[in-house]
Amino acid sequence: MRLNDQSAVPSLLHQLAPWRQKAVFVIGALWITLPPLMGFWLIAQLGPVGDWLRERPEDGLAIFIAVFAVTSGLGLLPTYAQAILGGWVFGATTGSTAAMCGLMGGAAIGFFLARFVSGGAIVALVDKYPKGAVIRKALVESSQRRTFLLILLLRLPPNSPFAIANLAMGAAGVHPVPLLAGTAIGMLPRTIITCTAAATAASTGARDIQQLVVEKGWIGVAIGFGALLIAMMIIAAVARKALRSAGLGS
Repeated sequence: MRLNDQSAVPSLLHQLAPWRQKAVFVIGALWITLPPLMGFWLIAQLGPVGDWLRERPEDGLAIFIAVFAVTSGLGLLPTYAQAILGGWVFGATTGSTAAMCGLMGGAAIGFFLARFVSGGAIVALVDKYPKGAVIRKALVESSQRRTFLLILLLRLPPNSPFAIANLAMGAAGVHPVPLLAGTAIGMLPRTIITCTAAATAASTGARDIQQLVVEKGWIGVAIGFGALLIAMMIIAAVARKALRSAGLGS
């Protein structure tokens, strides 16, 4: 094959498509399993990690944002655990702002990584499934305004997996502008709630979650967790209802 033989390029890309699909599946498997496990680890290490950041007043915030962006974008750490860390160390306002900065960086990293790896090879596979095709077309072939609203609703529920959503939207060919805008607004409520709850817990003077439980008792912690859970459930219910109205809910 000559390098200037342009007719051979589509054939070569077609041969690469199965490998791209396998790569997307491998990344997907890792991004499903790693974040929950690493999230538990980070929460368990909240004290030492928080102390390490506090000992660096000049660059601790920048380190937090950078690590948040890279680890969430590469599917290594979940956003909720890092938001807890942000609120715990930096307080509700600064922690929420820093978490959103890291979150947006992570969304961009995950999205463009998925787009690069998939190369569009996954689109044909998704379109084989009627529901998958409907969702993909709604996100890709609609106006950017409608795509933005749909992504906002998809990002709103607290149980919406961040890394997998980046992978799916990047592989499906969603436009980056509505993706990032919808991500920012859709994930803002739960990020603020999580950071505020973490900041409130840290204000008790506890060094970590374990000390908080010892000092406040299981009942006090359970009440606080229950209030947080109720707020998240309300957000999820609103998102599900809106998605059903848009024809994308089950």
